[in-house]
Amino acid sequence: MKTLPRFVKKQLLASLQVSPVVFLNGARQSGKSTLVQDNLELIGTKEVPATYISFDRPTQMAAAASAPEAFLRNYKESLVIDEVQLVPELFRNLKVVVDELRLTDKAGANGRYLLTGSASILALPQLSDALVGRMTVLTLYPFCTAEASQGKGNGLEKLLNLDFKQIADRGLSVSQAIKLATFPEIINKDENERRIWFDGYLTTILQRDVRMIADLEKISVLPNLLRVLATRSGNLINDADIARDIGLNPVTAKFYRNILKMMFLNFDVEPWYRNIGKRMVKSSKGFLSDSLMLCHMLDWNLEDIELNRPELFGHILENYVATELKKLLSFSDTKAQLLHFRTSDGKEVDFILEKPDGSLFAIEVKKSETVTMQDFKGIRLFAELNKKEFIGGVVLYSGKDVVPFGENLYAAPICILWQ
Repeated sequence: MKTLPRFVKKQLLASLQVSPVVFLNGARQSGKSTLVQDNLELIGTKEVPATYISFDRPTQMAAAASAPEAFLRNYKESLVIDEVQLVPELFRNLKVVVDELRLTDKAGANGRYLLTGSASILALPQLSDALVGRMTVLTLYPFCTAEASQGKGNGLEKLLNLDFKQIADRGLSVSQAIKLATFPEIINKDENERRIWFDGYLTTILQRDVRMIADLEKISVLPNLLRVLATRSGNLINDADIARDIGLNPVTAKFYRNILKMMFLNFDVEPWYRNIGKRMVKSSKGFLSDSLMLCHMLDWNLEDIELNRPELFGHILENYVATELKKLLSFSDTKAQLLHFRTSDGKEVDFILEKPDGSLFAIEVKKSETVTMQDFKGIRLFAELNKKEFIGGVVLYSGKDVVPFGENLYAAPICILWQ
């Protein structure tokens, strides 16, 4: 299969210019190894390609684990270490080696170590704290639709700027776009091949990989937990209810759910709230990190659901938009936090983007091909509550036309996400 360009490459190479250690994390099979191996010459310094080693190879892993500092000192130029979370002892020794490099060769210290891993070390303070101030962290997600369809990847900028010129679906239906926004291994596979792949993929993660980051007494509940999270995708997280569904106490259920997050199987969208006189819900919403995985966990056929169960398709579509926004934010020059808005009396906006300057943009998702003013009720309330900070709101829908619904309020085709 042809290797497709990854949009995070620009940020990766830029980070290597300013940081001694860059950690590229992301789900297993999201394309990390391919990305770094295809760019060893650019990752290297002084016109010497970077050396690539993988701790998936037992001999390399054993050597690093037995004498981590000596292992690092053996490499004099830029080094790429794949699946670094398999040897956690390395992180403390990296701190020592990097600090020495900064003293002896400050100009050449940056870009010396590129680490990749399939578990989020940010959730493991005992590892990440060792490299505070010395490490830049990037995340590579599975393909976004724009990458898989070879778009420009500027959908987020166009959305936030309300720039709807020359947007096009490029021949993709919404369900086709969802099928492209997945792991590189399966973007051209049929449903049966995807089913076989996901079975093996999830078995590897839930029965092997999680053991490397946590000792779980009831590891056998993880597949059922992931299935419960799939049924609740897009809903407010209630750990007590989740615990009841899988037969654990709430504290343990939350811990296990966070373990799945560390493996990039699910993620939370936190609530937006301020003390502005109206009671806000302060619970996060939960999503699965891949919408085809969601379908797999619930044994849903995407095309059949789209045609015959529109209420369930809306469930998939919101998950897709959440994952696409997450991916677009990971490589965009535009920085924003992905949030949601909900009041205690049930008024809500699916997604809020809050920029560092405090400006706010609202996004509602509708599966239908038509939009009415009623679909803007949550956005209009949010705009009223944040008159100074509100910069615009969009209802993303399955239609073809961009339609204004007021000042800086638009209905826009969902294909803007894959420009």
